[in-house]
Amino acid sequence: MAIKEKDVIKNEGRAISNIEYVGMSLLALTLIILFVKPEIIGGSFDAMLKKAVGPVVNVYLTGTLGTAIILSVMTGRILERLGFTDALVRIFTPLAKVMKITPLIIVPAIYNILGDINASGRITGPSLKKAGATKDEQKIAVATMFQSQQSFSTFMLGLVAFAKVGIWAFPIVIIGILLPVIVIPFLLSKTIYRDVKYKDISEMPRFTPTTPMFATVFSGAREGAELMFLLLIPAVVVVFAIIGLLEYIGVWGAIESAMSGSMDRA
Repeated sequence: MAIKEKDVIKNEGRAISNIEYVGMSLLALTLIILFVKPEIIGGSFDAMLKKAVGPVVNVYLTGTLGTAIILSVMTGRILERLGFTDALVRIFTPLAKVMKITPLIIVPAIYNILGDINASGRITGPSLKKAGATKDEQKIAVATMFQSQQSFSTFMLGLVAFAKVGIWAFPIVIIGILLPVIVIPFLLSKTIYRDVKYKDISEMPRFTPTTPMFATVFSGAREGAELMFLLLIPAVVVVFAIIGLLEYIGVWGAIESAMSGSMDRA
């Protein structure tokens, strides 16, 4: 009992932190708004809701983009299951020997093309370390990875757009996606990151999973849904909710004009 009394006395003497001052100020401001003009709180929430609900519902949930994201991730997993990753590594290996660089540096870029940047680090990080890749080779691997699109849906939607207007997509895919996987490591190894050396990767693990095809299809679709609901939709809600709040306050127009003016001057 005496210990509890000491704890209570000690807690009562605790100094007020800065964040508590912020919280008390916010509480006082909220009470003042509720007393003077309570519709401000409801109006600001309604403005954020109306601004965010359009993109989320019309674009992701009932529009084509959400379905395209799920399908693209599923397609990427199917290609990976069918040996797409190992095939590209096999093709790049003799080129890497000519450039005198570790062939594993292109694996992150390949996984990024398939839309799985998490697998880029999770799988190829330990492989690069096991192969004895230098710091420069690791930097080349990251730079090569970042040059491609961040989602396989971008690639698929691009193909759809090219088909709609009758553009031949083959040279664009070769020059814009596959050729940089070869050119960027070569240029960086000869200019900025020169501490490179070809290493035999005969013991390199295979990147094709052994998951049954039926399970691969459904797990890919689930992964695409997780990407949409756990990452993309929350990000869209945050951005558009902030814009809606700034519009309700009346400052978004000035911010938008300032950004447009700076872009025009650039």
